[in-house]
Order: sequence, then structure tokens, then C-alpha cells
Amino acid sequence: MKTLKDLVRNNIWALKPYSCARDEFKGEASVYLDANENPFGAPYNRYPDPRQWALKEKIAKIKGVPASQIMLGNGSDEPIDLIIRIFCEPGVDNMVAIEPTYGMYGVSADINNVEYHRVNLDSNFDIDIDAIFKAVDDNTKVIWLCSPNNPTGNALSRDRIRRIIDGFEGIVVVDEAYIDFSSQPSWLEELPAMPNLIVLQTFSKAWGLASVRCGMAFASTDIIELFNKVKYPYNINLLTQNFVSERINLVDEKNRRVTAILDERPRVMREIGKLPIVEKVYPSDANFVLVKVRDANATYQRLVERGIIVRNRHSVTLCGNCLRITIGTKEENDRLIEELIINN
Repeated sequence: MKTLKDLVRNNIWALKPYSCARDEFKGEASVYLDANENPFGAPYNRYPDPRQWALKEKIAKIKGVPASQIMLGNGSDEPIDLIIRIFCEPGVDNMVAIEPTYGMYGVSADINNVEYHRVNLDSNFDIDIDAIFKAVDDNTKVIWLCSPNNPTGNALSRDRIRRIIDGFEGIVVVDEAYIDFSSQPSWLEELPAMPNLIVLQTFSKAWGLASVRCGMAFASTDIIELFNKVKYPYNINLLTQNFVSERINLVDEKNRRVTAILDERPRVMREIGKLPIVEKVYPSDANFVLVKVRDANATYQRLVERGIIVRNRHSVTLCGNCLRITIGTKEENDRLIEELIINN
């Protein structure tokens, strides 16, 4: 890869980050008079740890990654935005992404005035390696790969992801929001050998904490320090830090819930696949399944009228007449299947 200095925007590399009170003093004291805080209302009168070290140490034990290689964000959307702001010069640099995929990569690119090149997946919803590298030019700084991918549900071929990481001189982001539902291993174990790799994960899916808004970025210590330079000082509030820290103690409960979803997924796929209106049920490594039906718009509307909401992906590239259906509880899944049978 290129040197990190060559990849980072010049103003970001030279940036002197804001230094908050909790950056300048680390440790415990009996009297805090440094941050203009209200002395009443402990503990929420105090600013939270801007680096979230206590929470990161817990995450590090679970993920097998040093705390210094973890950045926590307001969902995964914050690190997505930060990656663009750190590496891509507006109006000059560009990024490459598979299509279809998570829409926030493109939205964040547009917000930051960064050109975004979409490269269609192949007929199996896998990476077209030649097309990816053909889309890369001298100003391409980032390649986005979501695996398991949203909305297709499949894990991308590991050997193709590796070829991109090894063959691209810039930053490769592998978004693993759904990795807990996949049989493929995480790319976290590859971080020491891949300095241009950033892995995104989240507490929203397997941990069931979507409303809490806590995402994770894992990368080299040097890249994490760039995140820390650019992010807002107190981007993760104390309520979120404490709540996530408590939930991390319940790993067994999280694993039981993931297992329950994985047990339901093949049943839902099998039952839906029997229906005449269903043309194809695509393989899934996620907590959802992509289903091609005869008429996605009509089927979606009938389900809405019955109080069942799925995601209509008919207008998405390569997903004509497709519905994205999240795996719910057994009762919710039964209700969906019954309504599809009735309206068949």
C-alpha cells in the first residue's frame, strides 16, 4: 500500500486535534475543577471518557483486538463518514464500492463531495474482481466491501476480498455488521498483516442494541489515531458507554439469541420457497433473506395492509422484484408465512 501519509488528506495529517480536559488529565482525583462542569448531579455532570477506554478494554477481550486498535462511533455511520473525511479530498479523490450494498457509503460520499464509483456484483452477488480494479484510478482512496452484504445477504468470497486488499494501494473497508450470523470468520484476525484494512462491526444486530447507537471500527493503531484526531471529543455519551458495558457481560444471552435466529433462518427460507409467488430465495449469511417474487410492489403492499413490514428492494440494482425479509421470532415468522400463503 501507499504510505499512510500519502493516503491521508494533507490538512488532516497536519491537524492539531482539539484537546479536551479529559485528554489532558488521565486518572482519578478527588476534586475536578478543570472542565467547567456543574459540581452537582454525579456521575452525569462529568464529561465522559473521550476515548472510552474501559469499554474498549471489554470489547478487546471479546474480539481479540488490542484496545488501541478500536474506535467507537455513533453507530457504524460515524466511522463511515470519518473514513471519507480522513482519506478523501472533496472534489478530487474518489471511492469504489460494490453494488448493490449498504446505501450509507454513497450518501456519505455525496455529503462530503467525493466521487463514488459503483461496480455491480456478478450474477451470484459476488465481487467482480476485474471490474473493481478497472474502476480504480490514481485518485481512488477507499474501496468498500460489505460482507455479509446488505441487501443480498451473502458473504463475499474470501479469496476475492483478499485479492483486493493485497492488490489495492489504498484503504479497504470490510463492513461486518452481520458477521455473527455468518459461518465465515471475521477479518479481524487478519488486521496485523493488513495495514490498509479497516473492519466495521456494530452492536445493532447480533447484540440487539440498534437504538443505543454504538458501532466499532478496527484498524491499525495509526489509523485509529487518525479517527481520534477527527472525531468529536465526546462522541459516545456516558449512558451509552455504561449500557453497552453492561450488555457485553451477557455474551451467552447474545449467543443464544443469535442461535435462535440461525435456527429460524433455514425454516423461513424453506417455507417461503414453497410459495408459487416466490421465484427465488437467495442464500443468506445474515439475519435476513432476500426473496424474489412475481410482483414485489403488490406483495409488499398486501403485507403492509396486514400490519407486516418487510423491505421492498425492487428499485435497487440487481434486485428487481425482491423483498428483504428480516428473520424475526418464530411467531412473527409464522405470521409472515401465513399471510403470504393467504395472499398467494
